[in-house]
Amino acid sequence: MQVLLSLVRAGGDGLTVGEIQVRTGMAASTLAHHLRLLTTAGLVEQEKQGRSVINRAAFSHLEELAGYILKECCADQKCTDGAAA
Repeated sequence: MQVLLSLVRAGGDGLTVGEIQVRTGMAASTLAHHLRLLTTAGLVEQEKQGRSVINRAAFSHLEELAGYILKECCADQKCTDGAAA
């Protein structure tokens, strides 16, 4: 969660792996694992710039995911007016 939140806070400019490591305090191997999972899930985009890799939050995918999750909010609760959901 720290990695993704750091990238969301960085906005469209993104962060290098080193910058993410400084912000999160994660070990390089742990950070690489998290970035690989987030990239595979489509939540992080990576772009090679020279010798650096810039990591950015995939905002369009994050918006879709948030919308889906929020649409499901309280779906299992009974309606307060007694009608079926």
